[in-house]
Amino acid sequence: MPLPTIEWLGGIEGCVRLIDQTLLPTEFRQIECHSIEAMWEAIKVLRVRGAPAIGIAAAFGTILGIQSSRAAKYDEFRRALEKAADCLATSRPTAVNLFWALERMKRVADENRLMTIPLLKERLLDEALAICEEDKAVCRAIGRHGADLIPDGGGVLTHCNAGGLATADYGTALAVMFAAHEQGKRFRVFADETRPLLQGARLTAWELMQAGIDVTVICDSMAAAVMRQGKVDLVVVGADRIAANGDTANKIGTYAVAILAKEHGIPFYVAAPASTFDLSLPEGEGIPIEERKAEEVTCGFGRRTAPEGVKVFNPAFDVTPARYIAGIVTERGIISPVGDAAIRAMLR
Repeated sequence: MPLPTIEWLGGIEGCVRLIDQTLLPTEFRQIECHSIEAMWEAIKVLRVRGAPAIGIAAAFGTILGIQSSRAAKYDEFRRALEKAADCLATSRPTAVNLFWALERMKRVADENRLMTIPLLKERLLDEALAICEEDKAVCRAIGRHGADLIPDGGGVLTHCNAGGLATADYGTALAVMFAAHEQGKRFRVFADETRPLLQGARLTAWELMQAGIDVTVICDSMAAAVMRQGKVDLVVVGADRIAANGDTANKIGTYAVAILAKEHGIPFYVAAPASTFDLSLPEGEGIPIEERKAEEVTCGFGRRTAPEGVKVFNPAFDVTPARYIAGIVTERGIISPVGDAAIRAMLR
């Protein structure tokens, strides 16, 4: 990434600066969030998106929520922190990293409750910054573990965007490709456009071109034909939440890609950090699926493409059963075969 996807500027009275991803690829603009309301809006409307990046945004958002607190005692301060976390938790329900980061911030506050409030604020800012820095290291490790999966001269298909724009700076699924490219491998990437918001066409293609990687955008409905023509050796996607058995929630359309890959004998991999696993859910049926407004489908990017008043079903994610997943690439290694025991063994 030429610039950080999301970063904190200044000290405890500072603000968040992030790339407004709703404008890419035609315009590159950074915006600043000076309030928790601005941070909530940025998450909700996808100015910042991708599970790891949302987690970082949530951590920074809690700082925006408590920086003006005049609490003198911990209990009063803790209520302000809880209010900030509850607000941010309503922004998007599926990406577990958001809730993981909020819980981590509350836990750190409780562990340091004897500090003075000014020092506790500084401690929480340090924790938010640590979450951001840890994500950078995690993504690099995911890239190292996954790079060998890509054969020299091969073809890779990916769905949605799981690159630097979805994380602190390097990506999860795209980290595998960036690392393979840095090893000198030559390969082609097919990027599903990923309707209805075209994160693959707008964001993934942009990132891969910036890195000098051969990328071809295809309509979502073309994936089967490309696979049948023998142009795809593996599929690599990101994840927003992974249940204890390996069932994986990712951008809508991922499940269809997994079925197609299985039919054509192509290995389907998920790349995600440990923070994306939700071991409290035994299987994917318990993952909450965000439903977004109809206008994203009927009036995408400002132009009406469906009749006025037509009914619309617009889930942002679907769940791919673990049986379709050849392996999950994490910062600790590759989980394969995918199942409860292997996941807990890797994450413990």
